[in-house]
Amino acid sequence: MTIPSAISPSRGPQSPTVVGFHDKATGSCQYICIDPATKACALIDIVLDFDPKAARISTTNADWALDWIAREGLNLAWILDTHPHADHLSAAAYLAERSGAPTAIGAKVEEIAGLWRTLYNLPDAFDPKADFDRLLADGDTLRIGGMEVRVMLSPGHTLGSVSYVVGDAVFAHDTFMQPDSGTARADFPGGSAAMLYDSLMGILALPDDHRIFVGHDYGAPGRDGPAWESTVAEQKARNTHLAGGTGRADYIALREARDATLKLPDRMLHALQFNLRGGRLPVEADGNSYFKIPANRF
Repeated sequence: MTIPSAISPSRGPQSPTVVGFHDKATGSCQYICIDPATKACALIDIVLDFDPKAARISTTNADWALDWIAREGLNLAWILDTHPHADHLSAAAYLAERSGAPTAIGAKVEEIAGLWRTLYNLPDAFDPKADFDRLLADGDTLRIGGMEVRVMLSPGHTLGSVSYVVGDAVFAHDTFMQPDSGTARADFPGGSAAMLYDSLMGILALPDDHRIFVGHDYGAPGRDGPAWESTVAEQKARNTHLAGGTGRADYIALREARDATLKLPDRMLHALQFNLRGGRLPVEADGNSYFKIPANRF
C-alpha cells in the first residue's frame, strides 16, 4: 500500500523536521515530529486502520510510521493525540505496546468522556487517567529531545482539543484545514463554532512564518493530491472561511450552516468508545471485544 507522505525540513535550531502522511480512507493527516539534533521524535494523531463494515482493525498506517522511525534511527519520545477523534481509531495504545513510549492527550478528555458515558449508557466506562500516561493542560510543556513542546488549548471541534506548538511548527488538528478548504466542523457533542473561532484566532496570533499542520485534507479542485502544510500568513490571506477579516458572528453563522449539511463520519460511533480508552476495547469473558453502538441518538 502506498501512503502519500512528504517531509517539511527543519529551519534551524528548535525547528522540527516534520514528516506528514495521509490516510485516504478517513482524510486524516498524521505526523512524525523530529528533533534533528538528537534524533528524538513524537508521533501525532496516528491512525489505526478500521473497516466499519466488518468491524476489523488493522495497522498499516501505524506500522508505516514505526518502520520510518526505525529506518531513520530515531528514538520515539512521545505518542500524542490532539483530541479523541471521531473519524478514525487512534493507534496510541498499539504504538505504545510496540515501542514502550508514553502517550498523552489534552486534560479535558475527562469532560469529553463524561459526555460519551451518557451517550453510550456506559456510566462506569472510560478512565483517561489510567489509559493515557499524561493528560495535558493549556500551557503545559513536554520535550522531544532538545525541543520544547507547548500545549495550546484550542477547543471548538471538541471541547478539549489541544494544539502542539514545537518551535515554528503548529500541529493544529481539526481547527484549520488547508486555506482552500476553510476550517473544521464544530457540531459533535461538546463542540462549538464560537469556541472554534476563538481557537482559530489564537493560532493566527502566532508569528506569520509558523508552519500549520492540519488534521484533515479531503482534496480540493485545482490541486493534485492531499496537502497538510500551510503557514499562519497563508491562512490569514487565503483561508476561504476567514480571509478578509471574517468577524466572529459571521463565522459562527457560516460554520453552523455548513455543519447542518454534514453527515456523521462512518466510524464515529465505533471510534469514540475506542479512543476514550486510549485506543483499546475491553476484552469480554469469551476473549473477544465488542463495540457498543447507540441507536437513534443522532
